[in-house]
Amino acid sequence: MKPLYNSVLLTLSQFILERLELCFPGHGQSLEEIYHSIGDAPNLKMGHFAYPCFPLAKSCRMAPPKISGQLEACQSQLPPQLASAVAAGPYFNFFFKPEGLADLFLEELLDGRFFEQKITENYPKTMVEYSQPNTHKILHVGHMRNLCLGNAVVRLHRYLGHEVVSTTYPGDVGTHVAKTLWYMKYHNNEPTPEENRGAWLGKMYTLANHKLEDELGSESEDQNRQQLTEILVQLEKKEGEFYLLWKETRQWSLALMKEAYAWAGVEFDRWFFESEVDSPSLEFAKELHKSGKLVESEGAIGMDLSEDKLGFCLMIKRDGTGLYATKDVELAKVKFEEFGIEQSIYIVDNRQAHHFRQVFKLLEKIGFEQAQKCLHLQYDVVELPDGAMSSRQGNIVPLMDLVHSMEKAITKNYLERYRGVWTDAEINETSSMVANGAIKYGMIRMDNNRKIVFDSDEWLKLDGETGPYLQYVHARIHSLCEKLEYKKAEGVQWQLLQKSQELALLVKLSSFNSTIETAALQFKTMQLTGYLFELGKLFNSFYAECPIGKADNEPLKQARLALAKAVGQVMHCGLDLLGIPAPKKM
Repeated sequence: MKPLYNSVLLTLSQFILERLELCFPGHGQSLEEIYHSIGDAPNLKMGHFAYPCFPLAKSCRMAPPKISGQLEACQSQLPPQLASAVAAGPYFNFFFKPEGLADLFLEELLDGRFFEQKITENYPKTMVEYSQPNTHKILHVGHMRNLCLGNAVVRLHRYLGHEVVSTTYPGDVGTHVAKTLWYMKYHNNEPTPEENRGAWLGKMYTLANHKLEDELGSESEDQNRQQLTEILVQLEKKEGEFYLLWKETRQWSLALMKEAYAWAGVEFDRWFFESEVDSPSLEFAKELHKSGKLVESEGAIGMDLSEDKLGFCLMIKRDGTGLYATKDVELAKVKFEEFGIEQSIYIVDNRQAHHFRQVFKLLEKIGFEQAQKCLHLQYDVVELPDGAMSSRQGNIVPLMDLVHSMEKAITKNYLERYRGVWTDAEINETSSMVANGAIKYGMIRMDNNRKIVFDSDEWLKLDGETGPYLQYVHARIHSLCEKLEYKKAEGVQWQLLQKSQELALLVKLSSFNSTIETAALQFKTMQLTGYLFELGKLFNSFYAECPIGKADNEPLKQARLALAKAVGQVMHCGLDLLGIPAPKKM
């Protein structure tokens, strides 16, 4: 049985089970089933939580509204934390006392124990592969959805106590590398810069594509093809001037990646490289062919997956070279063998859905036992307002250029007014944190299957569903607690919190860990981003309607201040799970 960690829901579940036993013996509902069926009531006037009676209709031979009515009428003592339990159509709804909610979770939240609960158990050891940028190309804003999604998925699962191995898989070999080196060697007339060489390589790649496209059908086309082939041969043999140039320039790209990862606060347990599995994958494909598991078709080698409606999975081209599928088959083996994982998740955009269906099916048919434990977590792409991005065409927004421009805009529009009051270091640090929050929140607040249109101005707003909005809520609470000298909550008179805005916050806070569990197990970060946005709105409503510093009396002031502190702690933890820093002032 899954651990029933939410003390609020557990208290309700035990009470409901008791009533069911009294009213409807043989109802067939377990404590766990009751626990997982309890949800929020439509609004606070109807209840704080609601239990749907629909699953009981068959076993109780009664309409759900009548079941809820009997549950209300049934005589059994309410738990001390509950104010009332009432029927509302087919639902059995509950109202908590504010001090009851505080007793069940809020005091643990304030002292930190709430964030250390055991939420799930027996989850398979999992590898999450995310961020697969190519070397010799520009790292641009389109890459950030993958990076932000993967980082959040890893953090969410680790919060639940799951053992997770985080990996990245940069593409450091292939035609794109050959094109870049070709242009540098034969057509580049500008000196190699001393700085920002990784981004400069991306420029070389774009210029190479333009050059090759311009010369299609010309006298130079055959020569260009021969030169590119020679470069690829040297890289395959790991010798020659182009191999040495590849080794040098590859480091420039990796330095750019590491700069971006450092800015994003991302670290990987293992870096896999395409070059690492290039030769072994080809040898393994040849072994599969010799054993009869792959077949030859028109000079190429692969597996016919027509019966599975997946076409022909090509593994060795007619020229004897491998493909992405070849390398992914080898990489799957390496992942499970090297780390002893039980589940492998690939975070890659939805354009590669067919590719992974082919790879996973091929793994299954060659007898790879863990094939069923490979999962493609797909997402839609990021576009600019005027359309799709393409490194090949050069219509992209380089990531670090974007970061620096956003930091300048934040300083100019929001932080310059504090110059002289804040130190320059504080302004720079805050602008970096806000830019970080704007990009990350914008990349993960949407459903994975929806396209994202990147809009820097919209993502930086403080009054919408943005990262900076949530960061501002956190900063406001931190400043408030400092100003009013919040001390550890002891002897708080929680029963004084009677206003609807106060009760709404209490109810919302109680579901934080449940939200994390849902977000992690469904791989949907929007569950958490939506929760934090709702929490932020509820806090701002509370702050406007429930004076803290000017509360009617000192006990009420301390209760409201402790409630604000609790919101700040949840906001800080929630942002951290999304990889977003929480400024103390803005």
